[in-house]
Amino acid sequence: MIIDLKQKSQVTIPKKILEKLGLKVGDKISIEEKGGKLILTPVAIVPRDQAWFYSSEWQEGEAEVDRQIRDGKIHIAESLKKLFKDLEI
Repeated sequence: MIIDLKQKSQVTIPKKILEKLGLKVGDKISIEEKGGKLILTPVAIVPRDQAWFYSSEWQEGEAEVDRQIRDGKIHIAESLKKLFKDLEI
């Protein structure tokens, strides 16, 4: 697909591509040059105080919890007292 480079270095992304990627006005897009090509990547901006949640370590822990839930390896305590007893605290 060929598009025109317009004034102020602007380009128009075809509607079909926008719809396929679920992009809308105001979304953020990263642009980089690699090997003479431009690569556009949709991005989400995460506030710094929430960035910890997206760390690989945290996401690995989330995935492990999801596996344990899926495998039925969870226990629901009847009370806080019973929970501490079961945990031997």
